[in-house]
Amino acid sequence: MRVAGAKSLKKFKPDKHFKDIFSIDIVSLKEEGIKGLICDIDNTIVPWSEERVMEVVADWLTELDKKGFRICLVSNGREKRVAFFSKELGLPAVGRAVKPRKPAFEQASRKLGLKREEIAVIGDQIFTDIYGGNRMGFTTILVEPMAEREFIGTRIMRLFENMVYKRRERL
Repeated sequence: MRVAGAKSLKKFKPDKHFKDIFSIDIVSLKEEGIKGLICDIDNTIVPWSEERVMEVVADWLTELDKKGFRICLVSNGREKRVAFFSKELGLPAVGRAVKPRKPAFEQASRKLGLKREEIAVIGDQIFTDIYGGNRMGFTTILVEPMAEREFIGTRIMRLFENMVYKRRERL
């Protein structure tokens, strides 16, 4: 028996799910042909309320670069905040992305200069990062939020996310 709407819910399911960015199996991604990463900022690589990049995150991004990955930051955050992290990390970025809409993902894809099947999206939100990445045909990687403190709208969306994808049961 087939459940109505099950196919449409598939767009909200990540290809991979990890506790945090540091748990991502980079070797496997490389073996799968992934060459570029579109990475969310808030609560994926920087806690939502923080104004600085933790050294361990900068080191992780440097290691990715050494392994030959191209990286582009994509965030729904304010342009000023996104520009700060872009400059701080020396990475291209797209701010005020309005994820899950396609234009920001397309812009990031062009900045990376890669084909869809060579790109993975890393993010902490199902309705923005995962859904947007799946719509584009990218590999999608869900990570748990870095901090519990979040924008009120994000906290509300987390309730709906749990109806679609039970995070804690998957790790």
